[in-house]
Amino acid sequence: MPLIEIDNVTKQYHKGDETITPLREVTLDIEQGEFLSLMGASGTGKSTLLNLIASIDKPDSGRIFVDGTEITQLSRTKLAKWRAANLGYIFQTHNLVPVLTAYENIELPLLLLPINRSERRKRIEIALKAVDLLDRADHYPRQMSGGQEQRVGIARAIVAHPKVVVADEPTGDLDPESSSQILGLLKRLKEQLNVTLLMVTHDAAAAEIADKQFRLDYGKLVQTGGNGTHPETKIPAQDTPIPSTTSTPLENA
Repeated sequence: MPLIEIDNVTKQYHKGDETITPLREVTLDIEQGEFLSLMGASGTGKSTLLNLIASIDKPDSGRIFVDGTEITQLSRTKLAKWRAANLGYIFQTHNLVPVLTAYENIELPLLLLPINRSERRKRIEIALKAVDLLDRADHYPRQMSGGQEQRVGIARAIVAHPKVVVADEPTGDLDPESSSQILGLLKRLKEQLNVTLLMVTHDAAAAEIADKQFRLDYGKLVQTGGNGTHPETKIPAQDTPIPSTTSTPLENA
């Protein structure tokens, strides 16, 4: 059974007398541990699809299941609890709180879970090691580069060991070198932590690191590559493996 099942989903917006349909009867199955990229022109519904999977928005018709739970039928209160336990979100603009340190920014999702301070510290250290920023734990966003800020954002997204991580243009505000490092990190997360990852990007080279590539055209989702058919994209080698989370049952919080 797929981890994520998107079943005949349609989403519309109304602007005056005009009806805009960014997603029209979209159906897609995503397996546990898959890495998908999504491209398309501005306004074609890429972020809309991410927000539906992240349960930030609801479709006008159709259903979405994640690990057997139909998230499109959950109440607002249950959705908030579901997101805290199951979903990580990586933003283009980092969305770090400027008055909080890297450690404190990463801690934010854990404050929504029923775990004690010692367990939070353990998880944050694992996440910091995963993004190679343990030495920056006490630094504020203004003291870090754009690439380092994005790595803090990635650590925040994975700290609760969610089932799904969605990334909306994660390299959009970065220089080429930092972009390459972030893409390499995302690839490692997928391979070493078995994270199910969905990434929206305008960068064709970035899209190619995913297992499968899709494009949104006129509300329809079209697969453009994947299953071993796309060329391998070169990303920086990393000698430091991502710390195992098996000793800390993050998923059972």
